[in-house]
Amino acid sequence: MELAILKQTGEDTGRKVTLSEDIFSQEPNDHAIYLDVKQYLANKRQGTHKSKERAEITGSTKKIKKQKGTGGARAGSIKSPIFRGGGRVFGPRPRDYSFKLNKKLKQVARKSALSYKVKENGLVICEDLVFDAPRTKEYIKLLTNLSLSDKKTLVVVADINKNLYLSARNLQKTKVRMVNELNTYELLDADSLVLCEGAVSKLETLLSK
Repeated sequence: MELAILKQTGEDTGRKVTLSEDIFSQEPNDHAIYLDVKQYLANKRQGTHKSKERAEITGSTKKIKKQKGTGGARAGSIKSPIFRGGGRVFGPRPRDYSFKLNKKLKQVARKSALSYKVKENGLVICEDLVFDAPRTKEYIKLLTNLSLSDKKTLVVVADINKNLYLSARNLQKTKVRMVNELNTYELLDADSLVLCEGAVSKLETLLSK
């Protein structure tokens, strides 16, 4: 399939790029997407949550009342979970939520996300972006020219572009990523995906391995 390459002004350059059918037009695998997004979110969790159990509560261990004859349930310690201020039963403990996924499955998930973007007309191919200095106004103008100012966008570049990154850093609804930083979650989270011309071949090479 072919898509037109746009200038930074939003005009057509008159050139087209041929996209790989295997990457941008395959049948999406929803389960692969689910697993990849689940792993991405799980790996971001700190897992530092902790609550005190009865062995960690400060308090007397003296038996608070006699075992029998009170008419109520027996109680051995004020730190029991049934009392106010007592320890928590089966409370959260620090743990690692991360898990591993097969590399090929992650590739299938990213290909599926890209295919969804093409189906939803959410893919824009733009000429390589060059910013002489970090200017947020210039970046906003770029999005306006591409008719993406009111959408959540993900801009993908071939190589590190510090000025472009700094120009977009303060804006909430847009992100700039290099090809090797792409993940399924951010692909699906964006309304529109802007692929720079130089990033297309690198992306296809990365996902063809």
